[in-house]
Amino acid sequence: MNNFAENVIRFYQTIQLPKDLPKGIEVMQPHLLSEIAKVSSSFYQKFYSDIQPRTFLIGINPGRFGGGVTGVPFTDPDKLRQVCGIEHQLSGKAELSADFIYQVIQEYGGTTKFYGDFYFTSMVPLGFTRDGKNLNYYDDTELMQQLSPLMAKWMTKQVQFGADRDRCICLGSGKNLKYLKKLNEQHRFFKRIDSLDHPRFIMQYKRRSLPEYIHKYLKILDQE
Repeated sequence: MNNFAENVIRFYQTIQLPKDLPKGIEVMQPHLLSEIAKVSSSFYQKFYSDIQPRTFLIGINPGRFGGGVTGVPFTDPDKLRQVCGIEHQLSGKAELSADFIYQVIQEYGGTTKFYGDFYFTSMVPLGFTRDGKNLNYYDDTELMQQLSPLMAKWMTKQVQFGADRDRCICLGSGKNLKYLKKLNEQHRFFKRIDSLDHPRFIMQYKRRSLPEYIHKYLKILDQE
């Protein structure tokens, strides 16, 4: 029986996308790059080498300064080295969502405790850009149509290798929550979906209320 880490690593290294994406859209597949595959594997081996179920935290799709660089959702190169203790040769700057998430992780009790309880994934586990800017999976109708059947396939695989199916937590209380609810109604992955505002929204528009949002995250994370 494979442990959680082995399942995650294999999942990311074998993801396949439609061959013909809409014109102008580029995909980020960081796990196909040797250095990123190496460091992301080190991350998962450090924090997930067991068979314990985790509560899934489900984002949108990786961004080009966080998971698109490191292969680890909501984790930029600085957090990967300084907080997670994973040495690497990746270049990159701090990323807003990662800044918020790692404040939450620190308040929760640190990386070992947090990653022992939770697993970050996304509705679409690969990132997209258009004109050099991040693109959410739901921002292009044609892309959304191509990805819809794959979302169920990707979530099915991940749930099988270690989800606490009593609930999941959606990061994003708008369209991401809408599509996750629709997917869950069809496939019954989770008994309940809790939701939180997306970290990027918080850091861009609600930074003055940061302590309140961190408290809100911790309150939801601590629920059963």
